Amino acid sequence: MKTIQMTIDEPLLMEVDRTIAELQTTRSAFIREALEAALRQHDIRKQEQQHAQGYAQHPITPDEFDVWTDEQHWGVE
Repeated sequence: MKTIQMTIDEPLLMEVDRTIAELQTTRSAFIREALEAALRQHDIRKQEQQHAQGYAQHPITPDEFDVWTDEQHWGVE
């Protein structure tokens, strides 16, 4: 692991310190987990944007999924 230095405003630091006390963890662990979660969210947003762009460039046609209609089975009807 690498040690870094960062700047954080007092109210946010106080909230972090209250939270880590409740969670019985450390600042470092809490911030690591928060950064990992933020990176996962960023990746999800990028993928969603790529999907939206793809569907905008190649919209679904009205009959595109008709071929699957006969394949669906919803159990006893």
